[in-house]
Amino acid sequence: MVFEVHPMTPDRFEDFADVVNPNRRATHCWCVPHRLRSAEVDGLGGGDRERAMRALCERDLPPGVVGYADGTPVAWCNIGPRSDIPALVHSRRIRPLDDVAVWSIVCTVVRGGHRKRGHTSRVIEGAVGYAAAHDAPAVEAYPVDPPGRMDTTMAFVGTRVMFEKVGFEVAGRTEATASRLPRLVMRRDLSPRA
Repeated sequence: MVFEVHPMTPDRFEDFADVVNPNRRATHCWCVPHRLRSAEVDGLGGGDRERAMRALCERDLPPGVVGYADGTPVAWCNIGPRSDIPALVHSRRIRPLDDVAVWSIVCTVVRGGHRKRGHTSRVIEGAVGYAAAHDAPAVEAYPVDPPGRMDTTMAFVGTRVMFEKVGFEVAGRTEATASRLPRLVMRRDLSPRA
């Protein structure tokens, strides 16, 4: 199997939609709430989240990456500079640990029918590569830390183990929870080691 990861540019929007919203439901999140406040959705998309996300794809820095297994779109990772993600910038529960200009992963999705094949790790690796190509000093994620088996409805936030597999380390804790589970701050340093 060949796995490739590409930034979600306008020409890849339908591939992204095949992963996150295959039925094209208008009420679906379209991975917009982290990126835009309601007024911005109205301004970019006339209140339509799909149109707002399409507009985000046209920016110089697309809002994430799409993963392909043998040419089929199977995974999505919402990643970008923390400073470009209003849900984090204004969060009182997931505060910055320091003044490092980190990039943040706020969502990962693997398409139905393609799960449990290692695609999550692959798309996260690709997302980290995307951040590194844009000179990000580090990448953070905010997964849950379940004591046992996790409720899979919360899989989009990820788990500690998932991020440890791809080189992230626990850097702190947040005041946020997901399904009453504590959320961590995990970081992968990208700066060159002396």
